[in-house]
Parts: sequence; structure tokens; C-alpha cells
Amino acid sequence: MAECDLPKVEIGVRFPVPAPMKTIIVASKNPVKIEAARSAFTQMFPEETFGFEGVSVESGVRDQPMTDEETLTGARTRVENARIAHPDADFYISFEGGCEEDTEELRAFAWTVVESREGKFGKGRSGTFYLPHEVAVLVLGGKELGEADDIVFGRTNSKEQNGAVGLLTHDIFDRTSNYAYAAILALIPLKNPHLYQ
Repeated sequence: MAECDLPKVEIGVRFPVPAPMKTIIVASKNPVKIEAARSAFTQMFPEETFGFEGVSVESGVRDQPMTDEETLTGARTRVENARIAHPDADFYISFEGGCEEDTEELRAFAWTVVESREGKFGKGRSGTFYLPHEVAVLVLGGKELGEADDIVFGRTNSKEQNGAVGLLTHDIFDRTSNYAYAAILALIPLKNPHLYQ
């Protein structure tokens, strides 16, 4: 009888069992926001495996929030609505871009809110930058920032690409990077739960 070429296995040897994949619900179908969430979670929790799903949920605020408070409210409401729509996920994350007048200028920023299934909560704000006058006039006139950018820069759907910050920095820093930065800050309490009780 010929000898088999099967590998020899030692009895009692244990192979590591991979941890189950954790589900992250991103409160938007915008690919920029989904990628920002992926970037933040994988950097903050490199030992974990995640699956990401974008869902459309209401923010409860204007399409273009015009104060810091309204923007944060929109991000919080999106997380709450994502949790209602998908109650069995492990984490929920939202991004809400906003603008606010500062004397005679208009600044742009975003809030990120994250919540775990267990109710652990974090929030982080992106970097802030000032909009060019032509863009600011359009936003103050009722346009969404992404729409104003498209008009001024001759683009189409820039909010799902590099965004205002990418257009203005010539892609040194784009919308995904700006949102990922805010998401990393929002994840601090979840990374350090013993310090945030």
C-alpha cells in the first residue's frame, strides 16, 4: 500500500480561531464617509475585523447645517436613526458636514458621532477651514456646500470625491482624510473605555 502525502497533524494542536467580524453601520451611502469610517476603525482597532454597510437615514436638520450645534445634532440624529434601522450592528457612525459664519467669513467643518451596541459613545470634530468668498456666497444663499463647490470649480458630485477641502488643498488633504481624522477622535472613548466611564 502506497504512503499518502497528507500532512501530519499533531493531536491536541490548536489553531487560532479568528474573531467574528464586527458590523459597522455608516449612516450614509456616500463612499467618502464609508471609506473614512473604514480608515478610522482599522487604524484604531488593527486587531479587529470589520464589515461596513452604508445606510441612508435622516439627519433631522437642514441639508446644509449652518451652525456648530445644528451640525452635531445632525450627526447624533443619524446615529440614532441608523441604530433603529439596524439594531443588531456592533457600531454606528455618522458624519455631518457643516458651515458657520465667523464675522464676515464662512468656515466649514464636520462632526462625527460613533456609538457601540452597548451604548458607548464618542464624538469628534474635523479640522476647520475657511471657504472662498464665491463659495460662501452660494452657501449663504441656500446651496449645499458640495453643490456650491461643483458650481465654482466646474465639478460634478465633488462631495462624494475630494470635497471642498480637497479642491482647495489640491488634494494634499481631502474629504476622506478630514472625516477619518474626526472619526479617529470620536473613537478615543471606545479605544480607552476604562478612562471614559
